[in-house]
Amino acid sequence: MKFLMMIKHAEQTQPFQPPDSLNDAMGKFVTEGFTTGWLKDTAGLRPTRDGLRIRSKGGKLTTTDGPFTETKEIVGGYAIIETNTREEALALAHQFMEFHRLHIPDFECESEVRPAEDM
Repeated sequence: MKFLMMIKHAEQTQPFQPPDSLNDAMGKFVTEGFTTGWLKDTAGLRPTRDGLRIRSKGGKLTTTDGPFTETKEIVGGYAIIETNTREEALALAHQFMEFHRLHIPDFECESEVRPAEDM
């Protein structure tokens, strides 16, 4: 089963530099994921000021350049994972969030994990 795992948080006004301890823990986690095969792709996302949106409304498409100031919460990064069960995906997301809790306890965030449709 494939899942999209996202980390969501308030957008930072200044560039966020995670502590070395988090980078080290995540580096091991990501290396293990690619080595064992459950991690298919992952990346942090750049600020919304570098993005754009295309919206379909009323039969028309409109494009808006970032930043998106009305947005209270952004997707800050993602991972595509593949596990045998929903419970395994939950355990990986929990481990990912535990790294954040331990290494940057004042950083408020959440992880959303959603199964992909089978094609």
